[in-house]
Amino acid sequence: MSKSRKPNGSSKSDKTANAKIELLEEHVEDSTGQALTTNQGVRINDDQNSLKAGERGGTLLEDFILREKITHFDHERIPERVVHARGSGAHGYFECTEAISDLTKAQFMQKKGERTPVFVRFSTVAGSRGSTDLARDVRGFAIKFYTQEGNFDLVGNNMPVFFIQDAMKFPDLVHAVKPEPHNEIPQAASAHDTFWDFISCTPESAHMIMWVMSDRAIPRSYRMMQGFGVHTFRLVNAQGKSRFVKFHLKPKLGSHAVLWDEALRISGADPDFHRRDLYDAIEAGDFPEWEFGIQVVEEKDEHKFDFDLLDPTKLIPEELVPVKIIGKLVLDRNPDNFFAEVEQSAFHVGHLVPGLDFTNDPLLQGRLFSYTDTQLIRLGGPNFHEIPINRPIAPLHNTQRDGFMRQMINRGRVSYEPNTLANNDPHQATAKDGGFTSYAERIDASKIRGRSKSFLDHFSQAAMFFHSQTPVEQQHIIEALRFELGKVETPAVRERMLYYLSCIDDRLTKEVAETLGMKVPAKIDPPLNQIHGADEKSSEHQPKKFSGKPVLSPALSMLKTNPGVAAGRKIAILAADGCDEKAIEAVKKALLDAGVQAKVVAPHGGTIKSEGGKDIEVDHPLNTVVSALFDGVLLPGGEASTEKLAKEPLVADFLNETYKHLKAIMLCGTDADFLITTKVGKSQKNLNEPQTEPEQGVVIAMKSSALAKTSAEFIQALAAHKAWARTL
Repeated sequence: MSKSRKPNGSSKSDKTANAKIELLEEHVEDSTGQALTTNQGVRINDDQNSLKAGERGGTLLEDFILREKITHFDHERIPERVVHARGSGAHGYFECTEAISDLTKAQFMQKKGERTPVFVRFSTVAGSRGSTDLARDVRGFAIKFYTQEGNFDLVGNNMPVFFIQDAMKFPDLVHAVKPEPHNEIPQAASAHDTFWDFISCTPESAHMIMWVMSDRAIPRSYRMMQGFGVHTFRLVNAQGKSRFVKFHLKPKLGSHAVLWDEALRISGADPDFHRRDLYDAIEAGDFPEWEFGIQVVEEKDEHKFDFDLLDPTKLIPEELVPVKIIGKLVLDRNPDNFFAEVEQSAFHVGHLVPGLDFTNDPLLQGRLFSYTDTQLIRLGGPNFHEIPINRPIAPLHNTQRDGFMRQMINRGRVSYEPNTLANNDPHQATAKDGGFTSYAERIDASKIRGRSKSFLDHFSQAAMFFHSQTPVEQQHIIEALRFELGKVETPAVRERMLYYLSCIDDRLTKEVAETLGMKVPAKIDPPLNQIHGADEKSSEHQPKKFSGKPVLSPALSMLKTNPGVAAGRKIAILAADGCDEKAIEAVKKALLDAGVQAKVVAPHGGTIKSEGGKDIEVDHPLNTVVSALFDGVLLPGGEASTEKLAKEPLVADFLNETYKHLKAIMLCGTDADFLITTKVGKSQKNLNEPQTEPEQGVVIAMKSSALAKTSAEFIQALAAHKAWARTL
């Protein structure tokens, strides 16, 4: 049994945690030893030849087996999602680690230790299903909780804010970032005119642009990125008291990213990098885990901040409202069938359970309509909830009937409510019996198209994000903007963007402008998206620049919040025939104990022989991988091995790229004459002198007696993620 198939709960919670697994397994086909049949159960005698009028004659229309097979093939692809088309997913559980009955009556948060089955789907946003995992993009982080009260879907992202404030602009945003309609270029990329034209006309996007241009947009792994509910929701307790809440997921392995150059290399070498990483980790039993936290704001404090809680382009700094950890999310089982589970999974921001409710966030309100409307087209009709992956474990009792793809068979003559013919069953549930009741928010307002003035500060949090980053992270934002805006062909678009950048930070603007060869405008024409209607006049047409000292939030920096964990990493052991097997075994054991995978990369596949004549299995032939697929490299030494590696040009390229991408490198008695031809060797004064202080991230064990100490240093370098000092 694979480690990912083991039960994931204690005896008292197994029944609940495994209920969804059992439901799905009812629909898992096991064809072992079975005869081939049609979809109607008719056994097939010949699946190699169609029915013809003679051996060389025409195919007959009466061949029902052929027609069924071809028809199913013609229709086996459903329309892909308009956004979030490229995704991956896994099963797992949410475990409540701190009961919060004082805050909510949601049952799955009432008891410490209780586990709730979940299905999680990760995704990119802009690209199609066939695009790369490593595009610079937002990542979807959607969780379906199969609670005893019904399904709760937390449809979030790996960034806590969004581009727009009102759902009215969502189609415009997506049309702008998608490939341009006249030539369908570029795929899964924001570096083109239509996207930046829209952004340059939409100053409310300034904060989100800082996030998307940061390293958050190119995560190292789904296992190493945060999740956010984005919107402000409500928690409602049994007494009817409401509080505002923001949802957070913090990865146990820390939040990490790849460099832009790495992303380019990975996209070419393995465009399924994130999907493969998630699948392989779960199969190996290295179950991804996140802390599940909440930021809670009392209703009386709704207006105490200098931003609006209902504005989805704003976040609540953790320094103002700390994140309270109330649970953990663990993914421990891969899907049995990608299409049936990942592709057919349907999430909806409007799927709530008692104890949770909405706010008047205008982006959230629009999404409540959009998700259902999308599933009707994508999954064939209103019965998408009957697809096994979407079925709740809570029993269903209602009067909804028929429609495309209906699978439930309802008995009886009554399909309406109220009724007397069926004793008024199913009947309404009282709030005391778990019936959902919406929070009784007091509303006294005129019907209007517009936005609150509290939504009009577009740059203070953008400045907070930029200034909260380390110098390395700030430079990456600058380089991303240089690249993206350098791809924009229309000067007026670049000019407007420079103006908006000047509203955030002068150094940021200056360095981007220099690369573009442009001057920063003192003012711009009013943005086309003026927030106000065509007949309204407003002084807000000319965006107000941020002035003053920005508030800092260290929690926004990935480098400042690195937990220093090496687990979850993967390193390459570069070796050939004649390698030092003792060094491999010693270092590999230390790595495995730290939760790090080690893969042998050699000039050829199959096996290599060590100095002692032992066969060592090769995981990857050198010509099939690049260094960007690994987090570090080990050269175990061995005179014959070094001699062979020195003759392989790909080895020098592999090491040079590893060094260029600031990754950890460990050398075990390797010949210095070979290394001097690489950037690694040139960075050292004299590898043969033990007293030489290696450069950050490069550790050297000239003698076998130093392996234990050096292995610990290597693991420490992996835990740092990158040797950032090399860039300073």
